[in-house]
Amino acid sequence: MALSQSLQQKLLQKLSPQQIQLMKLLQVPTASLEIRIKEELEENPALELDEDKHEDGADELKDEFSENGEEEYEDKDGSEDEYDNIDVSEYVSEGDDEPGDYKLRDDNYPEEDEGRQLPFKTETSFYESLINQLGLLNLDDKQQTIAEQIIGSIDEDGYLRRETPAIADDLAFRQNISATNEEVEALINRIQQFDPPGVAARNLQECLLIQLERQKDEGQQVDTAIKAITKYFDEFTKKHYEKIQRGLNLDDDQLKEVMQHIIRLNPKPGGNVGEINKAETYVVPDFFIMNNAGKLELTLNSRNAPELRISEGYRDMLKEYDRGAKKDKRQKEAVLFIKQKIDAAKWFIDAIKQRQHTLLSTMNAIMEHQYHFFVTGDETELRPMILKDIAEKTNLDISTVSRVANSKFVQTEYGTYRLKFFFSESLSTDSGEEVSTREVKKILSNLIEGEDKKRPLSDERLTELLQEKGYNIARRTVAKYREQLNIPVARLRKEL
Repeated sequence: MALSQSLQQKLLQKLSPQQIQLMKLLQVPTASLEIRIKEELEENPALELDEDKHEDGADELKDEFSENGEEEYEDKDGSEDEYDNIDVSEYVSEGDDEPGDYKLRDDNYPEEDEGRQLPFKTETSFYESLINQLGLLNLDDKQQTIAEQIIGSIDEDGYLRRETPAIADDLAFRQNISATNEEVEALINRIQQFDPPGVAARNLQECLLIQLERQKDEGQQVDTAIKAITKYFDEFTKKHYEKIQRGLNLDDDQLKEVMQHIIRLNPKPGGNVGEINKAETYVVPDFFIMNNAGKLELTLNSRNAPELRISEGYRDMLKEYDRGAKKDKRQKEAVLFIKQKIDAAKWFIDAIKQRQHTLLSTMNAIMEHQYHFFVTGDETELRPMILKDIAEKTNLDISTVSRVANSKFVQTEYGTYRLKFFFSESLSTDSGEEVSTREVKKILSNLIEGEDKKRPLSDERLTELLQEKGYNIARRTVAKYREQLNIPVARLRKEL
């Protein structure tokens, strides 16, 4: 095999560590930014929070970056040359207005908008409630362990999704307890008597039956409902009410009363009790848009402007080194470490600043594009908008706009929206006008809300109504939009 040499030219684009850091920070929503900053503070002692109170009302962020914003900080390899040419002058400047006092403050952000503490809940969680009720039973140690295993297997909706033999196997392998299927089943039955009614059911049918069994003393209507769920559950889920009516020999009024009784039952018994073994989700807006007499005002959540600065202690160490006459290799190694930490802190503060600028630039472009929606709150006013539209307006990369839009929220006087809500494809009308698919979905939703629930509109009829309004749309597209809106087919929307 012959060896040969050749020259090749390649055009490669490599992201610097600072660019990578910025991309990662852009993805972080405001609610998680404080955690990310805390991690950075723990990793880098040269970075610290500026605890000083702000006494002036400056209109711009006091970032106090060095004049050369494009300055690159390169990692050194520790060579002798490097030790002989350490320049710390830029790190030891005196005075608050010098580059050495590298800070990032949030003077321009209102503190009254949302505060700095997340709300929290104090009520008993769903699982704590079940464990507390378990304490009321007279169980031996083995039964207690089996019961706790069962409760631990209940999902967030209150259902026991694991089979009885699987729970027995878990007890054998994880708890070293030998339990028969009968022992497990007996304790499942006892837990099914706990509140909320229907808990620990294996499926929806059993969940409804457990609730109905507790209501048996309420009259004949409950007995009929039990028969309907026991014998005609499939027909009930598919709303084939006429089959239930014939099977149970009910008149129209009796059928309506029985179905309404069943519908009032809780299909998710665990869904409304405290925290469901997971952290509560609170939406923290990243932006605020106020309508001031038709003029939209955009502000960034103040949590996006943390009070960060370079550690005074680290700067003092460099000052001592700069003043010293004799500089041995050990001192030089220490000062290089300090410089690297300060550089890393500068990079992070710079990335936070760029994050603020990118967020505001992107949201401002979205606000301008969807101006009529933010003024009126009418979803039919939403214009077609894709990532490319905003990327062109802001001169940002499409991937950057995507990172901003995917995890951010904006609070308006009409509600809080995820930024992704404002992006949609376009659809042509009869007049050739380009409209947002979001507008079509809103009209579709309005048509379904206003329909006669005894005779709900089919997809074919919905298509006809939209076409009458001038929207060129196919039936399969109507079905797709309906599914995206989580609206069931006409038969399942039917009411008695």
